Amino acid sequence: MSQAPFEQAGSLRIGAVEFVSPDEIKVGLDIEAPESVALNAGGPRPFPRVNGYLLIPVDDAFLVGQVEWMTVERSPFPKRRGMQDFGLVDLPYPLRRLRLNPLGTLRRRSPDGAYDFRRGADALPSIGAAVLLPTEKQLCSIVESGERRRVKIGTSPLAGDAEVSIDPNRLFGRHLAVLGNTGSGKSCSVAGLIRWSLEQASQARGGGRPNARFIVLDPNGEYARAFSGAEKIKARIFKVNPAEGEKALKVPLWFWNSAEWCSFTQASARTQRPTLMHALRFVRDGQTEPTPDTSHDMRRFLRTMVTTIRIEQNSGGPWGAFPKPKAFFEKLEKWKSGLESDLSSFAGDPQARLQALVAKIEGLCQPRRVQYPHYDFTRDEVRDLLVAASETHSAFGGTDSDIVPADVDAPRPFEGASLLRAVEAAGELLNVSEHVETLLVRIRALLTDTRLKPIMGSEHDVALDEWLSSYIGSDDTDDGCISVIDLSLVPTEVIHVITAVIARITFESLQRYVKLNGVALPTVLVMEEAHTFIKRYKEDVENQDAASICCQVFERIAREGRKFGLGLVLSSQRPSELSPTVLSQCNTFLLHRISNDRDQELVHRLVPDNLRGLLRELPSLPSQNAILLGWASELPVLVKMNELPKSQQPRSDDPEFWGVWIGEDADGNPVSRSSDWAPIADDWQSVPAGQPEGDGEAEA
Repeated sequence: MSQAPFEQAGSLRIGAVEFVSPDEIKVGLDIEAPESVALNAGGPRPFPRVNGYLLIPVDDAFLVGQVEWMTVERSPFPKRRGMQDFGLVDLPYPLRRLRLNPLGTLRRRSPDGAYDFRRGADALPSIGAAVLLPTEKQLCSIVESGERRRVKIGTSPLAGDAEVSIDPNRLFGRHLAVLGNTGSGKSCSVAGLIRWSLEQASQARGGGRPNARFIVLDPNGEYARAFSGAEKIKARIFKVNPAEGEKALKVPLWFWNSAEWCSFTQASARTQRPTLMHALRFVRDGQTEPTPDTSHDMRRFLRTMVTTIRIEQNSGGPWGAFPKPKAFFEKLEKWKSGLESDLSSFAGDPQARLQALVAKIEGLCQPRRVQYPHYDFTRDEVRDLLVAASETHSAFGGTDSDIVPADVDAPRPFEGASLLRAVEAAGELLNVSEHVETLLVRIRALLTDTRLKPIMGSEHDVALDEWLSSYIGSDDTDDGCISVIDLSLVPTEVIHVITAVIARITFESLQRYVKLNGVALPTVLVMEEAHTFIKRYKEDVENQDAASICCQVFERIAREGRKFGLGLVLSSQRPSELSPTVLSQCNTFLLHRISNDRDQELVHRLVPDNLRGLLRELPSLPSQNAILLGWASELPVLVKMNELPKSQQPRSDDPEFWGVWIGEDADGNPVSRSSDWAPIADDWQSVPAGQPEGDGEAEA
C-alpha cells in the first residue's frame, strides 16, 4: 500500500499556510524550520531559497509552489510547537514568512516513489495546511517532468542539479526566442542546442548522420567554428570571400520577388512600381532579348497594350479627373506610332488586323488633337478599344493566360542587364520614360557594384534545385546537416534584402514540398542578431524599405512556418526592438541576463506564467545560466546550460584589452597584435595580393 502524502509531513514540515488565493499562497515558517541549510530532505540543501520549490499536501497529491519572496516580521508571541511554559513572559521574536506561486501538481505514480508532475492545480490548500520540503526524488520529478525528454541541455541549480532535458519537437516546432545581454551566453546556448540535439539524434540513429536541417543566418561570422569537430555535426559554410573548405555565398538577382525589388529600388507606387512589374514579367518569361521572330515581338507589344488598357479601365483613369485622361491619350499616341512602324513587317490577315487597330486608335485620338482638346474618354470607347486590341493579340497567337502571367514572382532565371533593358522598354511602352530614370539609376548602381557581383552572379551560375540542395540540404549530403550563412561581409545596402530572400526561398520551398509530398520536411531557421532583421516597423508607410520587407518575411514564417515544418530560432539582445508579431508567435523562451528596463518590461508582458519572482533574477543571472519557460518546459526552470568546449563556442569572445596591452594573457602565454594596415587596405580596395596598385593604371 502506497504511503499517503500527509504521512511524510512530520519530518519534512517547515511551516503552515496562512493565506490562499488562486495565484498566491502565503506561508508562515515554523521557529524550528532551517535557517540556512536543510538536512532532513535526503541531503544538505540550501533553505530557505528564493525560487526554490515547496510542497503542500492537497487530497492525494502535492501542490507544487515556487518561492517568490521571504520576509521577517516582529511578533510579540512566538508560535512555538510542543509544550509551552505559560508562567513565563514571551519576548518579541522574529517570524519568517514567504510567498509561493502555485505551479502544478505532483502525484505519486507507483509505490517505489516515482512521481508525475503536471501543470495546473486540481485543488488549493486550506488555511493551516502543512508546507513541506521536497525530497531529492521529488525535486527531480518536478524538474525532469514531461514526455519525450530526449536532449539534455543542462542542470537546475535550484533542484539539486536535476537534469533539464527538452523535446526537440516542442523546442523547434513552435519557435524559440533566446534573449539576453551581450556576453550572457546566448550564442553558446544556440550553438549548444543545435549540437546537443544532433549528437543525441545521431546516437539514437545508431551513429548515422541525422536527417536534420539547420540554417543559421550569421550576420557577425561567429558560427563557422562552432560546428567543427565531429563529422556528423560539421556545417557547410557560405561566405562572400570563402576560404579553403568554404563555399561562395550566392543569392542570384532572379531569386528576388517584386516586393524585394521595389523595396531596394525605392520604386514609387504611381509610375515606377507598375513599370518594374511589367519588366519583371518580361524577363521571367525570357522575352527581353531581341529575336528574329517579329510576330513574337508584336505579340508581346499587344499583350502589354491589353494589360495596360485593363488597368486603366479598372482604375477609371480614362474618364477620371485631369490629367489622367491626357496621360491615357499620350499612351494611345505612343502605341499608334509603334504599331505603324511595324505594319510593313506583316502581310495578310495579321496586317489587316493591325491596320484596323491603328484606325481604331486614330479614331479616338483625332478629335482630341483640336486647339481646345477635351481628353475625357467614355466607357464605351475604352471597352471597344480593349476588344479590338484583344482580338489583334489573339490573331498573333496570344491567349488570355499570356495577358496577366500567373506569378510575376516565380524564380525564373534572367540577367540583370536584361531587366535593365526591360525597364527601359516598359517605360517607353507605358509612356513614363521620364519618371523611371531614378529607377534605372538604382538598378545600374546595383549591377555595377563590384562588391555585389560575387553574390548576385549570373543566371547560369546556379540552378534553383542546386541552390536548395546546397543551402537547405539534400538526402545524400556529405558535408553535414547545418548551413551557416555568413553575412558579415555582405554590403549594408543589400543585407536586409539578401536575408529576406534566403528566408523566403526556404519557406516557400518547404511550402511546395508539403504540396507535392503531403508531409513536411522539418527544418530550423536560426536568426542571430534578430533585432536588426526583425525590427518593428511602421505599417502605414506607402513605400516599405528593405528592412520592413525583411521583417514581414519573418512575420509570415512565424505565423505559418509550423504548418510547413519550418521552425524559427531568434537570438537577440534587444527584445524591445523586435517585431511584436514574431515574439507573440514564439512559444518557448530561453532568457539569459537582461538588465535593460525596457527589455525586462517586455519579457514580463510576454511570459504567460505566474513568474514574477523567477523573472526578477534576470538582471543578476551569471553567464551560462538562463530561465527556460514556455511550451518546451513543463514548468519555468532556472537552468545552467551544458559546458561547450572552447573549440565549439561561437567566436563571440570579449576583446582582450589587458592581455594585448601587457603582451601576455591570464595564463602567461604571449599575446601580440601587429599593426600592419597594408593588407587590410589591399583587401578593402580589392587589390590582388602581390600586385602593385599602379599596375592597373599602367595597363590602361
